[in-house]
Amino acid sequence: MNDKAAAKEALILLHPSDNVLVATRTLRAGTRVVVGERPLELPQPLGVGHKMARWDMAQGEKVFKYGAPIGSLLAPVAAGAWVHMHNMTSDYLASHTRRREDRPPPSLQEPKP
Repeated sequence: MNDKAAAKEALILLHPSDNVLVATRTLRAGTRVVVGERPLELPQPLGVGHKMARWDMAQGEKVFKYGAPIGSLLAPVAAGAWVHMHNMTSDYLASHTRRREDRPPPSLQEPKP
């Protein structure tokens, strides 16, 4: 397999409306890929299963994966950059992280007698 074919298979688009691509294997910083017709060089490593911006994205923009919004950007992201919890926030809370707002987290509650 030539380098161009290898780079093309390194990232997949899960849904046409997604604004992120997903790495099919770990990619080193400096890896060159082509997104659409645009050549990009990854500014940092990208782990297998992690997301990369398809194009430049603004702070507050929704992140779409599988055609559904999964979060919002906390800061602008350049095309080719890693999109993860360091620069986005989830638009939902997993059930194991939910707590009532009028009650402190269990670690701060007084022990029951």
